[in-house]
Amino acid sequence: MKKLAIFDLDGTILETLEDLYRSVDYALTKNNLPTRTKSEVRAFVGNGIRNLMIRSCPEGADEKVVDKVHETFLSHYKVHKADNTAPYEGIQSLLYNLKKKGYLLAVASNKDDGAVKELCKKFFPDLFDVELGNCPDITRKPAPDALFYIMDTLGVDAKNTVYVGDSEVDILTAQNANIPCITVLWGFRDKDYLLSVGAKTCAETVIELENLL
Repeated sequence: MKKLAIFDLDGTILETLEDLYRSVDYALTKNNLPTRTKSEVRAFVGNGIRNLMIRSCPEGADEKVVDKVHETFLSHYKVHKADNTAPYEGIQSLLYNLKKKGYLLAVASNKDDGAVKELCKKFFPDLFDVELGNCPDITRKPAPDALFYIMDTLGVDAKNTVYVGDSEVDILTAQNANIPCITVLWGFRDKDYLLSVGAKTCAETVIELENLL
């Protein structure tokens, strides 16, 4: 039976914070709203773009305001999503090594599906067997649906699958899918927080992640 490694995208294999932050800043400024710090945006990421917009807007903001900020963000991020984004050091080599060893590789992200596929094509061409972002017919993480879809598509069962992520959402997603999770410590959440929300197997470096896999 083939082994399958599924990866989160933002904060796990791609450093995307700067471009996310700049697009949030642009969207808020364009709509005459108070801006957020990069640390705040870092804490808001993980539950999809819509939730990022809700959290970035002033508390209690009208839904029409959130809609407008969301629209402005999407138009800006579509153009600028790769301005400063890059794979974390060592990630591309890790994925190549896993591929050579016969692993099936996939991405499961709450980022918009189109953006996921574009970024994977740019930074990881031909490395992933399935690339899946947020789309209407699959409930986003922490629901396990994306992981189940990937496992079904590739014909791999839970005991031969592992999920790699950087947030509490990823930990809960793996739990809901009843598969093991490796939590990386270079992403959008701090180690103490991750341990407090149930992280059990952690990797501080890409080399450590490769050894765990």
